[in-house]
Amino acid sequence: MFNRRKSRQPQGSTDLDMTSFMNLMVVLVPFLLATAVFSRITILDMSLPGGGAAPTDVQAPPLVLEITLRPDQIEVGDRNSGLMKELPKVDGKHDFAGLNSYLQEVKARFPALLEATLLAEDQTPYDDIVQTMDAVRMYQVRQGNDWLQAELFPEIAMGNAVADPRQPTAGGVTP
Repeated sequence: MFNRRKSRQPQGSTDLDMTSFMNLMVVLVPFLLATAVFSRITILDMSLPGGGAAPTDVQAPPLVLEITLRPDQIEVGDRNSGLMKELPKVDGKHDFAGLNSYLQEVKARFPALLEATLLAEDQTPYDDIVQTMDAVRMYQVRQGNDWLQAELFPEIAMGNAVADPRQPTAGGVTP
Protein backbone atom coordinates (compact mmCIF):
# COMPACT_ATOMS: atom_id res chain seq x y z
CA MET A 1 0.00 0.00 0.00
CA PHE A 2 0.90 3.51 -0.54
CA ASN A 3 1.91 5.60 2.35
CA ARG A 4 -0.29 8.67 2.37
CA ARG A 5 1.98 10.55 4.59
CA LYS A 6 5.06 11.48 2.82
CA SER A 7 7.82 12.80 4.85
CA ARG A 8 8.98 16.15 3.75
CA GLN A 9 12.61 16.52 3.74
CA PRO A 10 14.17 19.93 3.78
CA GLN A 11 15.46 20.80 0.41
CA GLY A 12 18.55 22.94 0.04
CA SER A 13 18.29 26.60 1.02
CA THR A 14 17.60 28.93 -1.89
CA ASP A 15 19.15 32.38 -2.08
CA LEU A 16 17.26 35.29 -3.51
CA ASP A 17 18.76 36.72 -6.66
CA MET A 18 19.04 40.46 -5.93
CA THR A 19 20.75 41.35 -9.20
CA SER A 20 17.55 42.37 -10.99
CA PHE A 21 16.40 44.47 -8.05
CA MET A 22 19.75 46.23 -7.78
CA ASN A 23 19.74 46.96 -11.51
CA LEU A 24 16.29 48.54 -11.11
CA MET A 25 17.47 50.72 -8.22
CA VAL A 26 20.58 51.86 -10.12
CA VAL A 27 18.36 53.16 -12.93
CA LEU A 28 15.37 54.36 -10.88
CA VAL A 29 17.07 56.40 -8.14
CA PRO A 30 18.95 58.84 -10.44
CA PHE A 31 15.84 59.22 -12.61
CA LEU A 32 13.67 60.12 -9.60
CA LEU A 33 16.27 62.56 -8.29
CA ALA A 34 16.62 64.26 -11.67
CA THR A 35 12.86 64.69 -12.15
CA ALA A 36 12.40 65.94 -8.60
CA VAL A 37 14.86 68.78 -9.25
CA PHE A 38 13.15 69.80 -12.49
CA SER A 39 9.65 69.76 -11.01
CA ARG A 40 10.79 71.98 -8.12
CA ILE A 41 12.13 74.59 -10.54
CA THR A 42 8.82 74.92 -12.41
CA ILE A 43 6.58 75.29 -9.36
CA LEU A 44 5.28 78.75 -8.45
CA ASP A 45 4.78 79.05 -4.72
CA MET A 46 1.38 80.43 -3.81
CA SER A 47 -0.56 80.73 -0.59
CA LEU A 48 -4.25 80.29 0.00
CA PRO A 49 -6.21 82.68 2.19
CA GLY A 50 -6.32 81.50 5.79
CA GLY A 51 -9.56 80.23 7.27
CA GLY A 52 -8.82 81.14 10.88
CA ALA A 53 -9.81 84.33 12.62
CA ALA A 54 -7.22 87.09 12.76
CA PRO A 55 -5.87 88.11 16.15
CA THR A 56 -7.54 91.22 17.52
CA ASP A 57 -4.34 92.96 18.65
CA VAL A 58 -2.84 93.10 15.14
CA GLN A 59 -3.43 96.33 13.23
CA ALA A 60 -5.17 95.88 9.89
CA PRO A 61 -2.91 96.50 6.88
CA PRO A 62 -3.46 99.80 5.10
CA LEU A 63 -4.35 98.02 1.85
CA VAL A 64 -5.60 94.51 1.14
CA LEU A 65 -5.19 94.32 -2.62
CA GLU A 66 -7.68 92.23 -4.60
CA ILE A 67 -7.64 91.77 -8.36
CA THR A 68 -10.88 90.30 -9.72
CA LEU A 69 -10.79 88.78 -13.19
CA ARG A 70 -14.21 88.99 -14.84
CA PRO A 71 -15.21 88.01 -18.40
CA ASP A 72 -15.57 91.65 -19.49
CA GLN A 73 -13.05 93.49 -17.29
CA ILE A 74 -10.44 93.40 -14.56
CA GLU A 75 -11.28 95.05 -11.24
CA VAL A 76 -8.64 96.27 -8.78
CA GLY A 77 -9.87 96.89 -5.28
CA ASP A 78 -9.12 97.10 -1.60
CA ARG A 79 -10.93 94.55 0.55
CA ASN A 80 -11.39 97.21 3.24
CA SER A 81 -12.51 100.20 1.16
CA GLY A 82 -13.86 98.75 -2.11
CA LEU A 83 -13.25 99.17 -5.81
CA MET A 84 -10.25 101.26 -6.85
CA LYS A 85 -10.13 100.82 -10.66
CA GLU A 86 -11.99 99.04 -13.46
CA LEU A 87 -10.07 98.02 -16.56
CA PRO A 88 -12.45 97.05 -19.40
CA LYS A 89 -11.35 94.83 -22.26
CA VAL A 90 -9.38 96.45 -25.09
CA ASP A 91 -9.97 95.02 -28.57
CA GLY A 92 -11.69 92.01 -27.05
CA LYS A 93 -8.80 91.15 -24.71
CA HIS A 94 -8.14 91.89 -21.06
CA ASP A 95 -5.96 94.96 -20.49
CA PHE A 96 -2.97 93.33 -18.78
CA ALA A 97 -0.67 96.24 -19.68
CA GLY A 98 -3.12 98.70 -18.09
CA LEU A 99 -3.35 96.48 -15.00
CA ASN A 100 0.43 96.34 -14.72
CA SER A 101 0.71 100.11 -15.13
CA TYR A 102 -1.93 100.80 -12.47
CA LEU A 103 -0.32 98.33 -10.06
CA GLN A 104 2.98 100.18 -10.46
CA GLU A 105 1.19 103.30 -9.17
CA VAL A 106 -0.25 101.31 -6.26
CA LYS A 107 3.21 99.91 -5.46
CA ALA A 108 4.62 103.46 -5.39
CA ARG A 109 2.03 104.37 -2.72
CA PHE A 110 2.49 101.14 -0.72
CA PRO A 111 6.12 100.01 -1.28
CA ALA A 112 6.16 97.53 1.64
CA LEU A 113 3.07 95.65 0.44
CA LEU A 114 3.90 92.26 -1.12
CA GLU A 115 0.56 90.42 -0.99
CA ALA A 116 -2.27 90.42 -3.50
CA THR A 117 -5.32 88.20 -3.93
CA LEU A 118 -6.39 87.12 -7.41
CA LEU A 119 -10.07 86.24 -7.69
CA ALA A 120 -11.31 84.62 -10.90
CA GLU A 121 -14.85 83.76 -11.93
CA ASP A 122 -15.79 80.27 -13.03
CA GLN A 123 -14.97 79.43 -16.65
CA THR A 124 -12.08 81.95 -16.73
CA PRO A 125 -9.51 80.80 -19.31
CA TYR A 126 -6.29 79.52 -17.76
CA ASP A 127 -4.20 81.75 -20.02
CA ASP A 128 -5.97 84.85 -18.67
CA ILE A 129 -5.22 83.77 -15.09
CA VAL A 130 -1.52 83.23 -15.88
CA GLN A 131 -1.21 86.59 -17.68
CA THR A 132 -2.93 88.34 -14.77
CA MET A 133 -0.54 86.70 -12.31
CA ASP A 134 2.42 87.84 -14.41
CA ALA A 135 1.07 91.41 -14.49
CA VAL A 136 0.59 91.37 -10.70
CA ARG A 137 3.96 89.81 -9.80
CA MET A 138 6.42 91.99 -11.76
CA TYR A 139 7.01 94.67 -14.35
CA GLN A 140 9.78 95.43 -16.82
CA VAL A 141 12.01 98.46 -16.34
CA ARG A 142 14.68 99.67 -18.71
CA GLN A 143 18.15 100.26 -17.30
CA GLY A 144 20.56 101.42 -19.97
CA ASN A 145 20.26 99.01 -22.87
CA ASP A 146 18.88 96.18 -20.71
CA TRP A 147 15.39 95.35 -19.55
CA LEU A 148 15.15 94.24 -15.93
CA GLN A 149 12.25 92.74 -14.01
CA ALA A 150 11.10 94.62 -10.92
CA GLU A 151 8.89 93.22 -8.20
CA LEU A 152 5.30 94.35 -7.64
CA PHE A 153 3.23 91.94 -5.54
CA PRO A 154 4.93 88.52 -5.66
CA GLU A 155 2.91 86.84 -2.90
CA ILE A 156 -0.31 85.95 -4.71
CA ALA A 157 -3.21 84.12 -3.13
CA MET A 158 -5.97 82.74 -5.35
CA GLY A 159 -9.69 82.36 -4.87
CA ASN A 160 -13.04 82.23 -6.61
CA ALA A 161 -14.71 85.51 -7.47
CA VAL A 162 -18.36 86.03 -6.70
CA ALA A 163 -20.35 86.36 -9.91
CA ASP A 164 -20.79 89.97 -11.01
CA PRO A 165 -24.31 91.05 -9.99
CA ARG A 166 -24.46 93.43 -12.97
CA GLN A 167 -24.10 90.58 -15.47
CA PRO A 168 -27.15 88.52 -16.52
CA THR A 169 -27.15 84.86 -15.56
CA ALA A 170 -27.54 82.00 -18.02
CA GLY A 171 -31.33 82.35 -17.91
CA GLY A 172 -31.11 86.03 -18.83
CA VAL A 173 -32.41 87.21 -15.44
CA THR A 174 -30.18 89.28 -13.21
CA PRO A 175 -30.09 88.09 -9.61
